[in-house]
This record gives sequence, C-alpha cells and structure tokens, in this order.
Amino acid sequence: MPWTRASTLLLTAVAAALAVVGAVLAAAAGTGPAEPLLWSGLAAVPLVPALLLTARRPHLTVAPLLAAAGAGAALNGMADRYLDLVAAGAPPPGAWWVVPLVLQFSWMLFFVPFALLALVFPDGRLPGPRSRVVAVGLLVTPVVAALLGAVAPGAYREPAADHPHTLGTGPAWTGPAAVVTVALFGVLLLAAAVAPVLRRRRSTDPVERARLRWLALAGLGVPATLLLCWASYLLLGGPDLVVVGLAGMYVGIPAATAVAVLRHGLYDVDRAYAATLTWTAVATGLLAVYSLVAFAVGAVAGQGSAPTAAAATAVCAAALAPMRSRLRRVVDARIDPQRRAAHDAVAALTRASRDGSARPEELAGRLGAAVGDPTLVVGYRPPGGDTPVDADGRPVETADRVAVPVVRDGRRVGVLAAAACSRSLLRELAEAVALLVEVVCLRQEARRAQTEAEAGRARLLAVGDAERRRLERDLHDGAQQRLVSLGMTLRLAQRRIHAEPGAAAGLDDVLEAAVAELGTAVAELRRIAHGLRPSGLDDGLPAALRGLTAHLPLPVRLEVVDEQAPARPAAPVPVPAGAGPAPLPERTPATDPDWLDVPDRVALAAYYVVGEALTNTVRHAGATRVEVHAARGGGTVRVRVRDDGRGGAAVRPGHGLGGLADRVAAAGGALAVRSDGGGTEVTAELPCAS
Repeated sequence: MPWTRASTLLLTAVAAALAVVGAVLAAAAGTGPAEPLLWSGLAAVPLVPALLLTARRPHLTVAPLLAAAGAGAALNGMADRYLDLVAAGAPPPGAWWVVPLVLQFSWMLFFVPFALLALVFPDGRLPGPRSRVVAVGLLVTPVVAALLGAVAPGAYREPAADHPHTLGTGPAWTGPAAVVTVALFGVLLLAAAVAPVLRRRRSTDPVERARLRWLALAGLGVPATLLLCWASYLLLGGPDLVVVGLAGMYVGIPAATAVAVLRHGLYDVDRAYAATLTWTAVATGLLAVYSLVAFAVGAVAGQGSAPTAAAATAVCAAALAPMRSRLRRVVDARIDPQRRAAHDAVAALTRASRDGSARPEELAGRLGAAVGDPTLVVGYRPPGGDTPVDADGRPVETADRVAVPVVRDGRRVGVLAAAACSRSLLRELAEAVALLVEVVCLRQEARRAQTEAEAGRARLLAVGDAERRRLERDLHDGAQQRLVSLGMTLRLAQRRIHAEPGAAAGLDDVLEAAVAELGTAVAELRRIAHGLRPSGLDDGLPAALRGLTAHLPLPVRLEVVDEQAPARPAAPVPVPAGAGPAPLPERTPATDPDWLDVPDRVALAAYYVVGEALTNTVRHAGATRVEVHAARGGGTVRVRVRDDGRGGAAVRPGHGLGGLADRVAAAGGALAVRSDGGGTEVTAELPCAS
C-alpha cells in the first residue's frame, strides 16, 4: 500500500478517535451533544474528499493533507471539551502541561494542513527553496508559539484563564515574542495562499494551470478567515466571526481540491477567482481604513463612541465603490488578461461605432487580436437567414472551433467561434457583443434589401422595355399595317368617286372590305390591350379569378373571402375539369361583391400571381387538383394557389415566379413559395387601402 494511502487512512482513524474522545469529554463536562457533533461534522468535511481521492489516486499527496485537516478540526473540538472540564474544576490527567503547551495554540492546526496543501499541489513536490522555507516555517512556528505562550506572563485563553503556570513563567519578552510568532505564522499563511497563483503563472501546462486556479480560489479562504477574525475583534471584541471563515475554508478548500484533481474543467473558475480576490482586497482595505479612522477619531472623541463608529462607517462607505471598481480592473488585468482585453475591445468598438470612427463589422478582427486567437470568427444571422455569414457575407465554418450562439432579446442573431478560447469565455463575450452583432445583422439586411430593390427595379425596367418593344412590334406588324392599308383603300375610293362620278354604285365591295379591315384592326388593338390589362378585371378581381379557373383541365376549388363585409355562408362545390365556371365563393359578400374598390395595381398583381401559378400547375406540376383562395381584410388582399403536384418550384431571377416576385414587390407586397414533395403553394400578400 502506498504511504499516501496508508497515511490518509491512519489520519482518518485518528480523527475518528479524537471525535469519540471529544464526545466522552463533553458528556463528562455536561455540555450536551451539539458542539461535539458540530466539530465532528467539520472534521468529516475534508475526510470525505481525502478518502475519495486516495481511492481514485492512491499516490496523490494531497489526500493525507486533507485527512490531516480533518484530524486538526477533531483535535480542536476535543481541546474545547478538555478546557470545559478544566474550567469546571475537574481537569483530566496531564492538564498541567496540556493546557499551557497545547491548547493555547491548537487553533493553528486548522490552517497548517491547508497551507502545506497549497505549497505542494498538484504534483506533491515543493517547487523551490522559498517554498521549502515557508513549509518549514509552517511546521515550526506553531511549536515555537506554543512554547513561548506556555511560559509567557499573563492569563491563558478562556475558559482556562485561571489555570496556573505549571511550566513556569518566563521573562517579560516571551509574551511579545509569542505575538510576533503568531504574526509570522499569518505571513506564512498568506505566502502559502499566494503560492498556487505564482506557480500557475510559471506553468505552461493548461491542465495544471486550470487545477492551480481552483486551488488558488479556495486558498483565498485562508486570508478571508484571518480577515474575519480581524473584523470580529474590531467590531465585536472577540473571535466569534472566525467560525464562519473556518466553516467556509473547511468546505471550500477540500471541495476545490477534489474538483481540481478529478474535474478541473467543470466551471469557469477565473471569474469566481477574480471576484473573490477583488472582494478580499476590498475587505482588507476597508478594514484598514475603518481601523485607522476608528483609532484617529477615538483618540479625540473616545473609543466606542457613536461619532467614532459613524465616522469610520461613512469613510468606508465612500471608499467602497471606487475601490472595488479600480481593484476589479487591476485584478482582471493580472488574473485573466485575455478576458479583460476582450471586454475592453468590445467597449472600445461600441464607443467608436457610436461616434462613427469605426464600423461594427470590425468586431471579429478586434476580438481576435484582443484574445490572441486569429481563428476567432463572428457569424451573423440577418432576419430570415438560416446560415451564419461573416461581415462580407461569406458562410462561416465553425466545425473545428468552440462555438456559442449570440442571442439578443430571445432571438439568435449570430454565433461566436474560436479555437483558443474557453466555452465559458465565449459565452460571456457572446452576451457582451449581442448588440453589436444585431447592428451588423440589421445593416446586412438593409444592404441586402437595397440590393434586391435595385435589382428588382432593374428587372422591372428591363421587362418594361421588352414589353414596350413587343407592343411596338405588334402595332407595327398588325394593327398599324391594317390601318395603313385601310387608309389607302379609302383614298382610292375617294379618287375613284371624283374621277368617275357614276362609279359610286360599284364602291360597295370596296367599303365592305374596308369595314372588315377596320374590324380586324379593332380586334388586334383589343388583343394588345388585353395583354396590358385583362378585360375580366373590369368586373372586379373575383370575376376575373372565376374566369381564370373556368376551363382548367383539372378539378379546381375557388374560395373568395371578404372579411370587410357581412357574408352569407355557402358550401364550396368542387368542379371537375372542363365543367364550366368555378363555384361561387365559400363566403359570398352581401355587399360590394366584386371588389371594384380594390386599387387596379393590386388587383392586377393578384390576377397575375394566380394566373402564373395556375399555368405552372397545369404545365409542370402533374397535379390532380388545385385550390385558389382569395381574401380581403385588414387592409390586405391575400391570394393563395395550392396544388398536390410534385413540387420543385422556386423563385429564380429571369423566370416566371421571379418576375411575379418583382411585380408583387413593386405593388408593396410579398410573395412566398413553398414547394416540396407534398405540392406547391404560392402566396401573395398585397397592401390594400380599401
């Protein structure tokens, strides 16, 4: 069995034996079971992780040190019960040397095992000669303090203040020497608490650095306990508050040690460490200020007076906020410079973006430079987008990086990814940059909308030009030629009448031909005009839709809903292919049935959407039925065409649906196409002021 495991088990047995002896002494003194149970529980806290660690890592040196801490707590509990018997006038055997030599300074055993643990963690070796000096001092100073305190003139600590100096009384200097030794012990404890911090700064192993940070966080419990003792004597006149510090130390240090060894990456300990160190430094400063002010004012107004306490409290309150903020910046810069630099970069970019001296799109470059990670990327998800893109619109790859989402007001607006940052730091930065990321998303969306609007206008101009050229060609080749021919025919008839007055009777055939030619020209013009605006819209959009669906080669179901007028329900009637007009609306408006007040541009756009969708359904979808739904209400006209075909339709520039999207957008509306294996659905919403 390794010596570390054997020592752990032996110290655990010693702690159990001391707890039993303490319970027996408590029963003899009649103090009740509450205090023995409290001390036994405090001793058991470090023993549990000690046994766990020695079972998982039998060669680990920290396990026997944790067990020694448990034994020290059990010894102090037994010492208090021993002193109770001494105070009750029934001193146990050996009280003549135990009281003056051991019990006065047994409290040091609370701290020695934890201080040694801080020196040798995590590999069980002292890192250098300075650490060896500190370790030797931690072992020697309690013995020296006990020897000096045993023979120092004056009373012992309560409750054995009246116990005689059975070991003799030394010279007068032994009392101050004992106080100096105790102060030296406090300095050694602080040096041990700082050791994990210094060792972490020298280490290049990321795992060792993470483990040392856990112990450094827990090691702050040692100076925190000393501060509580100082505050307790300052405010309460006794060491009552030190119990709180001891309990926190006995819970925090063993728990942090176990986590550091077994699960060092469990939590981002840097933030907790920086906050704890900041508040520890603030508490030290405030206690020093309070002590100085209380001493200075007390020299004038008298110690313990109300003005003394009020003045000291006021000065501490005034110093609290600036002291904390300045200390936090200093601590963050020294403890976690990566996090501090990242937050400073975000704050600087936010200020520069507001005054116009920088662009929020610079976020990725500035963050990457701040944290020293050139692989850091920021992905933006504009409204309606699914794939994150960078500031230039290129897709962002996050597969080989640690990635966290950026959320703003409950909506995911981007992603933050890096290879050399912890996930906890990225989560913190994601919260800090959420506003900047949202601004970039909105800027990208605005640029995209502007680009699409410009492209749509260009396409509409191109379509208009092409339509104008077609009209010119149709007029030139059709109606114009017929009208020119008709004019020439009439001119010949006029000349013939003037040349041959008796030939008027023979002009019937000529005029008949001219009339026929005129009728043909009129029909040509009507056909051209129908291409510009369907004549069916003269009777309103519902009538035009009935005309569109009247002779489709597949069953069609038409619904027209007017939410602006009272309606009478009518059951829809499916119409088989070629069976004549489509059924009347499912809800036939009682008034204004033809929607003649719908603006012409809205009705025309809705008509073309339905017409193009029906044409695509008949030609390409392979559908067995189609549904057409039109509704007006809330200042909007909505049309929807849905079939059960094979799907595959998409809005592509230069194609039918792409042109429809431009036409609908020009009318102030929006076109949506959903097309999959379950069919195609084309929906258009158009603003209507009626």
